[in-house]
Order: sequence, then structure tokens, then C-alpha cells
Amino acid sequence: MVDKAGETAVMERSRRLIQPADDVSLGEVNGSVPVPPASAGFLKTLASYVGPGALVAVGYMDPGNWVTSIGGGAQYGYTLLSVVLISSLIAMLLQAMAAKLGIVTGMDLAQATRAHTGRKLGFTLWIVTELAIMATDIAEVIGAAIALHLLFGIPLTVGVIVTVLDVFLLLLLLRVGMRKIEALVAVLIATIMVIFIYQVALADPHLPQILAGFVPSPSLTHSGQLTMALGIVGATVMPHNLYLHSAVVQSRAYQRTSIESKRQAVRFATIDSNMELTVAFIVNTLLLLLGAAMFYGRGSNLGTLGSVFDALQNSQIAGAVASPVLSILFAVALLASGQNSTITGTLTGQVVMEGFIKMRIPLWLRRVVTRVIAVIPVVICTILFGGEEGALDNLIVYSQVFLCVALPISMIPLVWFTSSRKIMGEFANKPWMVVLGWLSTGVLTILNIQLIWQTVSALF
Repeated sequence: MVDKAGETAVMERSRRLIQPADDVSLGEVNGSVPVPPASAGFLKTLASYVGPGALVAVGYMDPGNWVTSIGGGAQYGYTLLSVVLISSLIAMLLQAMAAKLGIVTGMDLAQATRAHTGRKLGFTLWIVTELAIMATDIAEVIGAAIALHLLFGIPLTVGVIVTVLDVFLLLLLLRVGMRKIEALVAVLIATIMVIFIYQVALADPHLPQILAGFVPSPSLTHSGQLTMALGIVGATVMPHNLYLHSAVVQSRAYQRTSIESKRQAVRFATIDSNMELTVAFIVNTLLLLLGAAMFYGRGSNLGTLGSVFDALQNSQIAGAVASPVLSILFAVALLASGQNSTITGTLTGQVVMEGFIKMRIPLWLRRVVTRVIAVIPVVICTILFGGEEGALDNLIVYSQVFLCVALPISMIPLVWFTSSRKIMGEFANKPWMVVLGWLSTGVLTILNIQLIWQTVSALF
């Protein structure tokens, strides 16, 4: 009888942990942030909608992209600035579509995709998207572990394991509400931006060359520059960002049945998204400027995050402005980037699980599971290669393959849904958005296939 009672208790706890999903996206925060009436002023209304864009912008400052941006500047100067600009404009277009889908239909991208597919296909899409989220988590684990190693001398293996503890940070944040989470993310983004503005200001980049760099150059077709450009563009639009944005915009308490209220919500959500992605564009530009102004033409090899850390305090490489302070600030920014991604990655995981397979588990449990799964290959790689950072940086590159695979799965349905008048009504994409949306989708898909081919070829 005792055993039977104990088994019943275990089953009851399991049922409490794994539950059917609500019909609304992210039910814990859906409609939880009040918005002012339509008669309120522009700034007051904008202030109430600002926040979701910050959660999305985090994905564009992932640790996995840092070496690419800084290395691109170090190798090719300011030439790749045009690639950063074009990538950011494409991101703004697609994220605006994602926000509009969530507001108008009341469904996030995962729910909308599942509604137009069968159960088996929905499960398959969920698996692929979860792999992409875990791949992102691997980059976060490695970035945070390297930052801890650079700041405190913690061995990489220990640092990787320590990153599991960030679940306690998430538990704390879940108690303070959506607005507080958005504010914390915004502060961390501001920290990253201020640090790199300071470093670039010390580097004193050449303004005319910067302006010229934003104009596409024929030299981008050369083998080396083309490969680097592929890396920057291919990693720009992260698939999980599209799912996340379509969900978090619904945290605002606009009137779900009012066309005018939805119109206002779409307008201000788009402004918020574009503002935050402009900040992400500035950060990515600063990363490339840092590489160009400090390291271009000096023959330095900046293949790892650690090599950048060392170069910033080496006067023979970084010049007269080299300082240990610059290196420490770089590591602090890296750690902030990793923690930011922790928050958004967990929320995205919940969105795709609820949307694709209509199941939900507590956020703390999903964080533990995804982080442990992400930590396992990183720990194995760290042990096998004796804590060599170069091996971990290579693992970041290989993990991005899953992102490349998942990207068309998210982009194609997004452009299709938001271009359909049957689904979106009067909010359907205008003809110019349809053209640009499909063009961007096609270009990014081709570039990601190219990246997959290059990555796989490099293994053999």
C-alpha cells in the first residue's frame, strides 16, 4: 500500500510538472503589462510598449558572433560594415513581421505554424527548433565560461559547469515580472554598448573610411571576404528570435478585439523593435570598428575570444591605448551577453514547446534540462582538448549549423502568414514588404546552406 501510495504521489507530481499548454502564448505574462488609452501622448504610449524589442535584440549580440565581427575588422578593415548594415535592415523587416503576426492573430509563430500543419510535422518542427535553441545555448555556455576564465582564472571545465547555476537567476527573475526582466536585459545591453563605445573611442577609428565602409564594395566577392560576409549575414537572423518576438509582444494589454487597438500595438511594437535592433546594429558595428581600428594591418591572429582579450592589453598589437582595463571590460561585456541570452533562450524554449506540441513545463525545469544538455558536449570537448579555448570556439562554429537548418523553417511560414490577407486581414504585408520578405528569405536561406556546406567541408 505504501509503495502504491508513493507511486501515486510521484505520478501526481509529474502531472503537475508536465501540463497541457494554454491557448494563449506565454500565459504567465500574456496581457500582463498595461498600456495607456488611445488618447495618451506618443511618448507615454511608446514607453509602455518598449521592452520586447530588447529581449529580441539580445540574439543579435550573441557571443558566437563576436569573434566573427572583430576578426572581420582585423582582417579586412572597414569593408564589411556594409554587410552589417544590410543584415540589420533584413532583421528589422522580419522582426516587424513577427511582432505583427503575434498581435493580429493572437498566436505566436510556433502556434500559427502548428495550426497549419499536422501533429507529426509539428512534432518534427519542434525537435528541429529545440536543437537550434540548444545550439544557441552552447554558444552562451562557452561565452560565459570563457568570460569567467578571463576575469577570475576559473578553469574552463569548472566555468562550464558553473553556468548551470544561472537557473537560480531565472527563478529570481520570474518572481519580479515581465517589466523587470525587460529592464534588466536593457541594462545589460547598455553595459555592452557603453563598454564598446569607450573602447572604440580610444581606438580612434578613421571616420571617412567608416562612411565608405557602409557602401558595398566589389571586393566583397573575393574568396576571403565573401566567406566572412557569409558568416555575418548567415548568423544575423536567429530563428528563435522570430518565435520569441511573436510571443512577447502579446505581454501588452491592448484590446484583443479592437482593430484600432491592434493597429496601435503593431505601430509601437515595430518602433520598439527597430529602436532596439538599431542598438544591436551599433554594437555589431562597434565590434567590427574595434577590430579594424586596433588590429587591422598589424598581422595579429584573433581567432578566439581569449586572443582578443590578450590583444587588448598588448601594446605591440593594440598600440598605445592597450590596457588591462580594456581587456577586463571586454570580458565583462562577454559575460553580460551570455546572461542576457540565458533569459531569452529559456522563454523561447517555452514558446516553441507550447506552440508546436501543446505541452508546458515550469521554466526552471526547462532551463535545467536545456542547459545540462548544452553543457554535456562542451564539457566533453573541454576535457578531450585539455581546456584549449580554440576547441571551444570551433564548437561554437559547428553548433551554428543547427541554426542554419532551423532558419528556413521559421522564416518561410512567417513571410507566408503575414502576407496572407486570409490570415492577417487588413494587416497583411504590403506588396513591397512581400517582395523584400521573400527576397530576404531566399538570400538568407542560400547563404545558410553555403555556411553549412563550408562547415561540413572543413571537417573532412
